[in-house]
Amino acid sequence: MFSRAIVRRPAKSLVNGLTSANLGKPDYENALIQHEGYINALIRCGLEVTILDALEDFPDSTFVEDVALLTPHCAIVTNPGAASRNGENAFIKPALEKFYQQIEIIKSPGTVEAGDIMMVGSHFYIGLSERTNKSGAEQMIALLKKHGLTGSIVNLKEFLHLKTGINYLENNNMLASGEFLTKSEFQQFNLTEIDTDEAYAANSLWINNKVLTPKGFPKTRQKIESLGYEIIEVDVSEFEKLDGGLSCLSLRF
Repeated sequence: MFSRAIVRRPAKSLVNGLTSANLGKPDYENALIQHEGYINALIRCGLEVTILDALEDFPDSTFVEDVALLTPHCAIVTNPGAASRNGENAFIKPALEKFYQQIEIIKSPGTVEAGDIMMVGSHFYIGLSERTNKSGAEQMIALLKKHGLTGSIVNLKEFLHLKTGINYLENNNMLASGEFLTKSEFQQFNLTEIDTDEAYAANSLWINNKVLTPKGFPKTRQKIESLGYEIIEVDVSEFEKLDGGLSCLSLRF
């Protein structure tokens, strides 16, 4: 169960963020409205939300999940693999110091974006992607081990980040799309297949027995509801234009 979340307001520079989505540029004003709706959804899940100021020098900084991994025992500041996000991680450390005594750092040449990390109990699956390299993943696993946790590497080819295509909903339930449906490391879970035309909704987010799911994906909503979860639909269409999903927009702990 989570009690807190950290989010960062979208910057006006958001419109120049990284993307491969071909959905057009995001509308900044609408992104602010949607971000407020996202915060309200976190509050509905029982979280106390810390809201950080926008960082105009970093267009993608509203995707705050990528710059840190928060565990029950420590916080680990990552080292983003996208050049335009270099330096963004330095701004998260002061916020984390309010909640964590143990803060670790991923160092170059290792790169990690925490969108590539999925927590299942005390184990962390770490995807190797264009943004997370082997050095960064191995550093992350060593730091997790230092604090009594475990980690393992997952190779991926189809998705930007690990959690773009697979997410754990607790109770042994996992949403999966594409290549993750057949990976051996996930076969022990109850895999719910997310259809290709709704693959974006594979990034749905379990928080305290509720599941946040993006608005506009009815087949995925029905599948999650059939697992017995209460659904909170959140409109994040402006962030979808930047390859960003529901998990990307917060740090939960």
